[in-house]
Amino acid sequence: MINKMGYKKSTKQPRFAPKLKIKKGDRVVVIAGSYKDLDTPREVLEVIPSKNRAIVDQVHIVKKHLKPTQDSAGGIQEVPAPIHISNLMLVDPKSGEPTRVGRKDDGNGKLVRFSKKSGEIIK
Repeated sequence: MINKMGYKKSTKQPRFAPKLKIKKGDRVVVIAGSYKDLDTPREVLEVIPSKNRAIVDQVHIVKKHLKPTQDSAGGIQEVPAPIHISNLMLVDPKSGEPTRVGRKDDGNGKLVRFSKKSGEIIK
C-alpha cells in the first residue's frame, strides 16, 4: 500500500500478544504513578490485554457523566478507569510483599506462575 507521499506503508501485524503476568482476581500493589501505594494490596477487577491495562479496585476512580435513559436516571457516577500493567506488581502469597513473577513447568507440562522472591506458586 502506498500513501500520498509515495512511500510504502507497512501493514505488518504483531506476531503474537505478550503473555501478561497479572490476571483477574490477583492481589497487586501500585508501584508507580499518582496512585503509588506499596503498603495496601488491592484486587484486579479486569485485565485488558489488547491495551496492556488493568482495572484495579479503588485505584484511578474517575467521574463519568451519564445521560438519563428510560431505565435509569442520569447523573455523575464514579467508576474505576484502567491503569497500565507496568505500574502494578503482584503480591507474594507467602510474605505479602511485592514480587516479580516467573513462569515454570509444573511437571505435567503446564506452565504455572511463581513468585521470584519466595518461589511460591501463584494460583
